[in-house]
Amino acid sequence: MISFKSTNIYLSFILLLFIVSACKKEESLLNDSNAKVNFSSELIAFDTVFTTVTTSTKQLMVYNPYNQKIKFSSIRLAGGNSFFSLNVNGEPSNSVRDVEIEAKDSLFIFIKANINPNNSNNPVLIKDSILFELNGNVQDVDIVACGQDAHFIVADHNVAGLPPYKIVAAEGQNITWQNDKPYVIYGYAVIDSTASLVIENGCKIFMHKNSGMWVYKGGSLKVQGIKDNPVVFQGDRRETWYANVAGQWDRIWLNEGSVDNEINYAVIKNGFIGIQAETFDVSMGNKLVLTNTIIQNMSGAGILAKRYKINASNNVISNCGQYLVALTGGGTYNFVHNTLSNEWSGSTRSSTSLFVSNYIETPTEIVVSDLQALFANSIIYGNLAEEVQLDKKEVANFNITFDHCLMRTTLNDPSFLSCIRNSDPLFKAVADNDYRLLANSPAKNSGSSAYLPTYPLDILEFSRDGMPDIGAIEYNIDDTSRKKR
Repeated sequence: MISFKSTNIYLSFILLLFIVSACKKEESLLNDSNAKVNFSSELIAFDTVFTTVTTSTKQLMVYNPYNQKIKFSSIRLAGGNSFFSLNVNGEPSNSVRDVEIEAKDSLFIFIKANINPNNSNNPVLIKDSILFELNGNVQDVDIVACGQDAHFIVADHNVAGLPPYKIVAAEGQNITWQNDKPYVIYGYAVIDSTASLVIENGCKIFMHKNSGMWVYKGGSLKVQGIKDNPVVFQGDRRETWYANVAGQWDRIWLNEGSVDNEINYAVIKNGFIGIQAETFDVSMGNKLVLTNTIIQNMSGAGILAKRYKINASNNVISNCGQYLVALTGGGTYNFVHNTLSNEWSGSTRSSTSLFVSNYIETPTEIVVSDLQALFANSIIYGNLAEEVQLDKKEVANFNITFDHCLMRTTLNDPSFLSCIRNSDPLFKAVADNDYRLLANSPAKNSGSSAYLPTYPLDILEFSRDGMPDIGAIEYNIDDTSRKKR
């Protein structure tokens, strides 16, 4: 028979066990403010091409790498975006509290995107993030989805020393992007060796931050815009405030591309570098034909070339934070009937609009290569007193000619043939990127007719007369049909 006294002892023992157990449970929680969890992915991308009102679901796993239990004070959507919804371990809510994960265990989160891609009021790209707060430390996982019906390209390769990328044209493939939906690029879109990518007229290509296009060794890019339907490369932020913000994406990079790189009637704007074309090792016939293209509002350079071959005509390159055109390390360049005008105001600019050199200086050596360059019937102007820099080493050829150009420069070089120096070209409306000439422009009727057989039309497909104007746009007294882009 158990006595009252023994019963009290038994109850006291049970209570003690409960207290000890409770204390152990509390002590088993990890309290380190530097603790971080692991995720199955740092980015949840809904890459489905939606065709109707659709609910798509993605899965995220959250791993506890510690030997102690952890407790999130909250897991929530950062923006509470109505396009997305969460289910955390079976609990449907966009904000949950006190979520625990046992030691070395994991947590499942399901993310839904509820989007009508045919709603033209949606942004092209819808973004949010999931915030995880653990011991005062916050981690996040980004969520992106197409807000409109689009081709969504997200990087799926992560190689040390390279930017994240996705191969859009594999070796030997010939791929065409049709003008059916916008293209949204998250990372780098890569055209691989011996592959080609054709971009049809009217395509709209939206780049996320730090994203771009990369033509790898021997690859080929053909941009086939037309006057009334150019191909447009721009950032993915569609809010009005971002319409003229530079540096929103990275660059179009021709890395020893083939002889077949052609860009015609494109608008390349609001990035870091418009086109970077370079030869690293040996020439593979590297060539770019750039025609009828607008490159504007780049935080770095419009064109950055190294030992490349570029034929450029009827292009307008304007308003860059550094160079409009930088031709470095030698190469072969023909620039005819181009307008280069740099009125950059986003920061203090010290770089000239045009920079040309026949060498590249590395930390260990100076690499010198022959230069052959022609600038003809072109405007090179800006808001600095000096907009032309020629930098050469005598151990290699530096052959450059400026023929019938309008230039802002203090130089008086033998390479200047019938050039106009330091006269305002009198553009129609620089603030609106309108580089048509006024009737009293000194560029009017001042070009050489020697180039007429090869370049009879300007960027707007107006005929040049027997006394062509300097620049990409021929003056026309009846200018009502000329629209700036």
